[in-house]
Amino acid sequence: MSVLFPAALLAAALGAAQFTTPHLADDAPPRQVEMAGQRYIDHGLVAAGRLPAATVDFLGDTLGSFSSLAMGRGSWRRTGDGRYQGVLWTLPDRGRNDPQAGLFYDYPARLERLHIDFSPRTDDAGDSAAAAGRISLRVDGGIVLRDFDGRPFTGADPGDGVVEQHGIALPSPKTGVGAGKVSLDAESLQFSADGHFYIGDEYAAYVYYFVPDGRLAGVLVPPPAVVPMRGGKPAFGSLAPPDTGRRNNQGVEGMALSPDGTRLFVALQSALLQDSAKGEASGRTATRVLVYDVSAEPLPRQPIGHYVVQLPAYAAKGDGAAPDRTAAQSELRALDDHRFLLLARDGNGLGTGKRDRPVFKSVLLVDTAGASNLAGSEYEAGTASLLADPAGSALKPGIAPARWTELLNLLDPAQLARFGLHLSGGEDNDPDLLSEKWEAMDLLPALDPSHPDDWLLIVGNDNDFIARHCVMRGENCDSPFDNDSRVLVYRLTIPGVAHAPDASD
Repeated sequence: MSVLFPAALLAAALGAAQFTTPHLADDAPPRQVEMAGQRYIDHGLVAAGRLPAATVDFLGDTLGSFSSLAMGRGSWRRTGDGRYQGVLWTLPDRGRNDPQAGLFYDYPARLERLHIDFSPRTDDAGDSAAAAGRISLRVDGGIVLRDFDGRPFTGADPGDGVVEQHGIALPSPKTGVGAGKVSLDAESLQFSADGHFYIGDEYAAYVYYFVPDGRLAGVLVPPPAVVPMRGGKPAFGSLAPPDTGRRNNQGVEGMALSPDGTRLFVALQSALLQDSAKGEASGRTATRVLVYDVSAEPLPRQPIGHYVVQLPAYAAKGDGAAPDRTAAQSELRALDDHRFLLLARDGNGLGTGKRDRPVFKSVLLVDTAGASNLAGSEYEAGTASLLADPAGSALKPGIAPARWTELLNLLDPAQLARFGLHLSGGEDNDPDLLSEKWEAMDLLPALDPSHPDDWLLIVGNDNDFIARHCVMRGENCDSPFDNDSRVLVYRLTIPGVAHAPDASD
């Protein structure tokens, strides 16, 4: 393992952390880190489960797994025998697609409803312990999402097409698949206390706000710096890059409400185009996180916080060469009004069709206290770059990024092996290889009176609808291998987080 910064990484003025060979956990849990005088503990992987890749959802399409997930309000509970149960809402993205071939389906955006049930594994006592850690997932319905006019969304790429609803320019294909519908590439999900929910979009980098039955109620439009623009016009498509704003397929990938429901955190997957080193895929580390006050209004016009998080850079082949990629973030969960968890990962693993071993997949603990707040500045109202030099990734003097430390490393061979998963070996498309896209997280109280600061972190993958037997809108979409939908559960000690009022023993 080659790490150019210490294992307990604190990224502040040091710039982006860099990894040139696989960043593997090489010690057994529990593992402890500290930030701002508080102690956080990773107690290890306690449960794992899967749904076969060919699983079909409530609309008859292959179940695209988890671009995001969230436990249903009031459903999470711990039974007397120590089992956990709940209703898990999951978010697929835009349907099976092949952008290089221009292949898209008129895939209606939706939420999937699953029932989850498991008893955590606490030791290595053999078969009984292994059985205890197996997660049961059962598909049970869902919700079709609809726009302001009551029409289903489409997953089809909008190109340069735009349709206006309620005075807002929304992405929409002009012709072909999905023509006239609003395009949605859903990537992040968060429920509010009253059952409404937010969904973060890849195409426009908007946040959509829905009533409980799935009808669109409003749109949170980001500051001008974030909106993808080309030639002075919105460029919402994913096939041709904009001049400024969010990168292609790098929109609102992480989003969460603070436990008290007053703050909405919105994170871009990696750096905006104007914040990216020219021609350098490892120079996309300076991503932005916006914070909105939603205590009085669910869709405020302007953020009250606007921070920079410097993501890790890594060498894609993990061969010790110079970093050539950015470990883009894939999900966010807020701990309070200034701390949050951020899932940053590489692009290696099952689903890519390549042999490159995973190099970096970790959950970061981020704190914006002491970071520069760019809300209302030129970096928000215009397209000024954060970078000191267009050829590098260093920030301009005076811009202090949020600090972070690594809390959880998913690349733990020993922990994964306990549940039949591995990082290398076997065939390229071995179904038990760790999958590429871990994109979903939810943080739930352990409901253990003897350990009130313990939490269960559920992490899910996005399998991109890859299945040997795949169906999409009544058409065949088979792949040469299966990429199962997977869920991992970790136990963590996290101090100072308010418990959700609806979780119960």
